[in-house]
Amino acid sequence: MGLIETFFNAKVFVETLPLLWTGLVVTIELGLLSIGLGLLLGLAVALMRLFGIAALRIVARIYIDLFRSIPLLVLLIVIYYALPFIGIRLSSFASATLALTLVSGAYTAEIFRAGIEAIPKGQFEAAKVLGLSWPQMMVDVILPQAVKIVIPPLTNNCINVMKDTALASVVAMPDLLKQATQAQALAANPTPLIGAAAIYILILWPLVLLVSRFERTLKVDTR
Repeated sequence: MGLIETFFNAKVFVETLPLLWTGLVVTIELGLLSIGLGLLLGLAVALMRLFGIAALRIVARIYIDLFRSIPLLVLLIVIYYALPFIGIRLSSFASATLALTLVSGAYTAEIFRAGIEAIPKGQFEAAKVLGLSWPQMMVDVILPQAVKIVIPPLTNNCINVMKDTALASVVAMPDLLKQATQAQALAANPTPLIGAAAIYILILWPLVLLVSRFERTLKVDTR
């Protein structure tokens, strides 16, 4: 067998495409859900760390440091394989979602914290002078400005979450990588894995280009 026939076999790719498609759907569902939950969790933790009482600030900092330190693969294995020993059983999808959300939330919290701290103190003081309540100040004044600052790093974090969904295959979740591995075994040919890699690139490359565009736009706006 030649290189093309072994790694880029069109017949094998077409035959295994249904498996890859079902895996892609699961990957996108997992990625989008984890990203959405991670954004909400990260914002809540960032606000807790910046404006919460002393005890909450300590809890927020411990959470951020802990889940930025633990490898995602280790966390995923602990959630899926260890929690059943204490009576907590989660499906592979729920386990992967929880692990991705916890890790993503920790990084997102630091991104939001940095964005909020970058807002000039005068903005906070002006909001207080106008008589805005704390929720009104955050929603109407602070967060809209902070979001513009954190869009590039947040998008980078979303890309990382989508890439990390591939780790869910270790808990037997039928994501894109798992389906590609099964297709490779069925076809006795590595073409499905090459196809999965190409699909990841097609999904993530536009997001990478989008980050670059955001960064250029932000540089122009701050001049």
